[in-house]
Amino acid sequence: MHAPSAAAFAVIVGMLTTSTAMAIEEPGFQVLENDGSFELREYAPYIVAETRVEASFQDAGSIAFQRLFRYISGNNVAQQKIAMTAPVTQSRGEKIAMTAPVSQVADGRAFLVAFTLPSTYTLATAPKPLDTTIQIREVPAQVIACWRYSGRWTVANYRQKEALLRERIKARGLVADGDAVLARYNSPFTPWFLRRNEVLIPVAPLAKR
Repeated sequence: MHAPSAAAFAVIVGMLTTSTAMAIEEPGFQVLENDGSFELREYAPYIVAETRVEASFQDAGSIAFQRLFRYISGNNVAQQKIAMTAPVTQSRGEKIAMTAPVSQVADGRAFLVAFTLPSTYTLATAPKPLDTTIQIREVPAQVIACWRYSGRWTVANYRQKEALLRERIKARGLVADGDAVLARYNSPFTPWFLRRNEVLIPVAPLAKR
């Protein structure tokens, strides 16, 4: 079982469980529709530090967290510390290239886990990671269908909420335009019933429907 270091957890707990938690920066968006747990949002472009992990759904986040936390803690060419933001996102990665070992290709267990960088950074100014498994990329402006929920970070919980979101997308006449993403906003020490989690699915822009 992989887990972030005690120091890393301590920092996250300090930021996400204090009275200043709401001050943590998130990607900017405009709410287009709101109906209970469902929201339709229009996001502006933003920059992420992203890494690809071959592991189970629940282990992938922990493994990736260690890499990404080291990056924002100064493991970059500029040796620059970067403010923590929310959420941490996790999505299914592409299958491994045919040049990879056959067992890994057949397994196909890969996830992309990302930290959003503060809005002051661009592709040109974001510190270059020393860890070559981390990539800096820009997430383009997009319309996102969202399902908000609390609870544990289990596969069953996530899949159930993903199914509800896909039903709502279909009922509203929207068209999914990308893979589902799990967004987590709290530390692992936050009680499960207080956690803010979201399933995010890109949908075709309004002008294209």
